[in-house]
Amino acid sequence: MMKFWLFLLAVLTSGTATAQPVAPLTAQMGTVRLTVALSSDGRPTYAVAYGPKAVVNASRLGLALADGKGFDGPMVLAGSETKDVDESWQPVLGEVKTIRNHYQQLTVHLRQAAAPSRRLDVVFRVFADGVGFRYEFPRQPNLQYFVVTDELTEFALPGDPKAFWIPGDYDTNEYPYTVSKLSEVDNSALVKSSTAIAVREVPDAQLVATPLMLKATDGLYVNLHEAAQVDYPAMQLHVDRATRRLTARLVPDAVGTKAYVHAPGHTPWRTIIVSDKATDILASKLILNLNEPSKIANTSWIKPMKFVGVWWEMQTGKSNWRYADSADTLNAQGQLIPNGHHGATTANVKRYIDFAAAHHIAGVLVEGWNEGWEDWFGNWKEPVFDFVTPYPDFNVAEVQQYAAGKGVQMIMHNETSGAATNYEQHLDTAYRFMNRYGYPAVKTGYVGRIIPRGEHHDGQWMSNHYVRVAEVAARHHVTVDMHESVRPTGLSRTYPNWIASEAGRGNEYNAFTAEGNAPEHETIMPFTRFMGGPMDYTPGIFKLKNYVAGHPERQVRTTLAKQLALYVVLYSPLQMAADLPENYAAHPDAFRFIEDVAVDWDDTRVLEAEPGEYISTARLEKGGERWFLGAITNANRRTATLNLNFLPKGRRYTATLYADTPGTDWKTNPEAYRISTQTVTAGTTLRVPLAPGGGCAVSLVPVK
Repeated sequence: MMKFWLFLLAVLTSGTATAQPVAPLTAQMGTVRLTVALSSDGRPTYAVAYGPKAVVNASRLGLALADGKGFDGPMVLAGSETKDVDESWQPVLGEVKTIRNHYQQLTVHLRQAAAPSRRLDVVFRVFADGVGFRYEFPRQPNLQYFVVTDELTEFALPGDPKAFWIPGDYDTNEYPYTVSKLSEVDNSALVKSSTAIAVREVPDAQLVATPLMLKATDGLYVNLHEAAQVDYPAMQLHVDRATRRLTARLVPDAVGTKAYVHAPGHTPWRTIIVSDKATDILASKLILNLNEPSKIANTSWIKPMKFVGVWWEMQTGKSNWRYADSADTLNAQGQLIPNGHHGATTANVKRYIDFAAAHHIAGVLVEGWNEGWEDWFGNWKEPVFDFVTPYPDFNVAEVQQYAAGKGVQMIMHNETSGAATNYEQHLDTAYRFMNRYGYPAVKTGYVGRIIPRGEHHDGQWMSNHYVRVAEVAARHHVTVDMHESVRPTGLSRTYPNWIASEAGRGNEYNAFTAEGNAPEHETIMPFTRFMGGPMDYTPGIFKLKNYVAGHPERQVRTTLAKQLALYVVLYSPLQMAADLPENYAAHPDAFRFIEDVAVDWDDTRVLEAEPGEYISTARLEKGGERWFLGAITNANRRTATLNLNFLPKGRRYTATLYADTPGTDWKTNPEAYRISTQTVTAGTTLRVPLAPGGGCAVSLVPVK
């Protein structure tokens, strides 16, 4: 083989300016097979198969550069090599204790057939559940600083798969999901009607976001996304509805450029996860494995957390973020006149602290505590918040001392209103403030148009900003939950203090929109948004109807039991008990599950799943013996079949089931539930009826 490559290299470097045909290169792991070839005109292509079934037909690779001398062909093969890697690593926080990283890597060395003969490497990693690949730019005289104007990566899909998609928006991932054939993708009506989303920019009616979940006509499940998106814009996908060929579209910057790159360097990984079982898609760790190991040496301070907060009462209109009605509502002394509806008062926050302490919940989040909320949104204003100045009715020191006395930690809130430049100017000051008052975690927000003006939430500049925030937070030993950020790509491995993000349509849409989230929404999200990392979805709403005065049409489209099940099905090491204390007080027996459920795990088993239909997941608490199980369904009534064969053989467990009743229905009777207990073993199969929009939560405690 070595003699063959030396001969081939001699031929390719003998002065010819045209591409030469070469035999395809291959790599394989299990049933997943990759093929890389050069077309007759010297354009590099790749294809992926799962056993005898095609996953991606021959698809184009390449990049266009601003100087017109890009890697878009013709190219010649300058060599290749393969290697096998099989190792294991332990996440700081995660769904399992240990992750196996087992792949075959194929590195393909390409060179432009004509001058300036620049070199490009395409690195492929083939796993048993899919493929990741990226472009790498070696150090070379003719390529140092350069500008990417387009990425030419394609995914040519066989057949016309069912797609679970949201529009490829440059600024938001908060759309409801559409389920359609890939050939029927048209986002224009949805984008136009989504007026509850503050900032929207979708320039192409056939543009969809990743993670994109597909179910092929031959039964294969395919997920397309990316991993380790650093110093590069997010990738959207343009759908050619006639050919079902997807082409990468990078989010542009303020002047229309896609990416500024310095060689040596590389792009993020493009990921293809595939299986004939939907449960395998949810269990995949391919995206995490393609990220770099932790950059934080000492991670002992990074902790998971359950919390409550002054948030849902603001979403539902009981109180407000603003201290005054407007920035111009001033008294004779030039001070803001309070409107009497401010939620983040010392007295009100103490009420949440008392509730958290009484129910063994570690944290309390307070939004609207700091000056600036009167004109924070809609003005494209840069100096909005300074992140350290509280309103007159919020005493930072008093609240902190009160919380510490109760054994509760406070969670900081830093809303930027999209003014990332302003936040960067105040970063160290803001995090020193958190250290001074003992805040171990912060929720950040980027509602509104981005400053620098013209930049997008998902462009290269902002992608770098989110990483800078995570790095500054790490220096101050603060964990971060980012809202309105770019969707995750597995960077929680590299920056384990970046423990959660929003970047998706969360529970709050049930508060301020009539359509809310459809019953199937949470059965799709694990196959899409959650593929890249944890989400702060804010589950746990108990009052499911009539929670917004004057808006009886607004309701949560789940049952109460399903809200409990979401704590297990939707993974996050940061989980909010999102409802009001008084609504939990009405159902103390059901709230017991929220008190008990863990947020960090040693093992996870997806028992059954079908995107858009149902999911049942079991998880083993970190460092313990208790298992927790969640099962959810869409609008269809069904029976969840929960095989408990994951339990240790020979041990008995007390199973406490929080389930729908025969009369429960998300539309008419969502808060009806029943709690029962029984003794189970590894040989037990639970068959639990799920109401329309319903679910079931189960705690499994060893019998001593």
